[in-house]
Amino acid sequence: MRSQLFAPVFLAAAWFSTLPAQAESYHFTPSLQQSFTTIVIFQNQQGTLYGSDTLSAKTLTQLARAANAAEFRGKQGQLLELLAPNDISADRIILVGLGDKKLTSGEVNELGGALAQRLAELPSQDIGILVESMPEGEHFAAQFAHGIELQSYRFTRYRDVELKPKHYHFAIDDAAIASRYHSQLQAVESGVFLARDMTNATAGDMYPGSFATEAQKLRKLGVKVEILDRRKLQALNMGALLGVGQGSEREPLLVVAQWQGSDDAPIALVGKGITFDSGGYNIKATGTTIVRMKSDMAGAATVLGTIKAMAVQQAPINVVGVMPLAENMVSDRALRPGDVVMTAEGKSVEVTNTDAEGRLILADGLWYARTIYQPQMMVDVATLTGSKVRALGYEYTGLFSDHPQLIEQLSYSGQEVGEKLWRLPLDKVYADELKSDIADMKNTGRTAGASVAAMFLHTFVGETPWAHLDIAGNALTSTGNQLAPIGATGHGVRLLSHWLTEFQTYPQADTAAR
Repeated sequence: MRSQLFAPVFLAAAWFSTLPAQAESYHFTPSLQQSFTTIVIFQNQQGTLYGSDTLSAKTLTQLARAANAAEFRGKQGQLLELLAPNDISADRIILVGLGDKKLTSGEVNELGGALAQRLAELPSQDIGILVESMPEGEHFAAQFAHGIELQSYRFTRYRDVELKPKHYHFAIDDAAIASRYHSQLQAVESGVFLARDMTNATAGDMYPGSFATEAQKLRKLGVKVEILDRRKLQALNMGALLGVGQGSEREPLLVVAQWQGSDDAPIALVGKGITFDSGGYNIKATGTTIVRMKSDMAGAATVLGTIKAMAVQQAPINVVGVMPLAENMVSDRALRPGDVVMTAEGKSVEVTNTDAEGRLILADGLWYARTIYQPQMMVDVATLTGSKVRALGYEYTGLFSDHPQLIEQLSYSGQEVGEKLWRLPLDKVYADELKSDIADMKNTGRTAGASVAAMFLHTFVGETPWAHLDIAGNALTSTGNQLAPIGATGHGVRLLSHWLTEFQTYPQADTAAR
């Protein structure tokens, strides 16, 4: 048995250029033919054990007895670690439960992430994963590896971390198909990791100018990048963006990055890029709040990460990312509560709260995307309101839109990848709260903060189909989870990448069929 299943012969491997910080490697092959420290086997709740054709009857009997003794029933996410039987050349076997229903891609990712968390505590370096005979096994293997990689990310810019690379070998029926799926997912990971790196960086290192520098690096992938400085912003009458940034020595910028993979009218993504948010004169009340405000540019990082994901995989889509960037600081030049700024739209805004600054810079960003690029549709992404966190917590992103197709498509993509959306009200009653006595409107209301903010943004989208994603609470994790360690999550890159590649490259696609 040992010589047949695990003979040390040459293994056809698939190597990828974009790897997580540990530089894990992933191999897809028709069978496992070498020794491993850990073997991973999958079982559903009906008792089906995948990859069992390569295991002896004696081994299967031993596994069944051990699983029964440990009350392992194959429930979704259930993990059981066992000592490997003598006839398998491995130290241990890990059983992974699949549950009793078809799993979404995000749920498969979470299984891979959970395995990575377990293996992080073990000395295993070579892991064999049996996926033969599993329905849609090639897709499963790629998504499982995707989850491992998302969990394996580590941010090491400011400290030395001992990294122990692991090597994953998937026994799969069609290695070429699995490898192709995985390559596309690694393109998405490159965008997720860029967003995480940028959001994890300190505000002293990640400010409008350094963000622009990171964006310019995408030119080598074929991305068109344009940087609009203060002079150009003044020429465009972007008084809202300029006003928010006027309190800082670091000038505000507008960064535009376009991946033009087709000649269609573009899809516009607009990301909030407050690289540090002191709150201005409405300063953040507590140290526990303000210390996290380096992450107030996570929306812009998500947009740039999505552009990178499309470029790396050469997606046949025209997508433009518009990222208004500013530091919201306190100084003798900073906006004061009660000041009035003029937006590029031509609407004046009374600033009743300087800590409601994200919607101001997005107003000019949305106007620019709409008027300069005339997109098919727009989606903005922002860590916009604390009230969104109070309403939905950390599990769901707030979705605001009055466009049925966008609502349906984005919700489906969020459910599929596990970055779930919950629709919140977008109603003109909230716009009434934005009426000002001295300007066209003011930037805050009295009641439902997330919906009032969304109605403020709605003023600047014109007739363009539009959705607003409030990712406050989703951009950082303080405890870590199956798909991200403590810190930035890169939330939204996977959602938008799925939406773009699944729906926008097939504009007539039926959501139910996807």
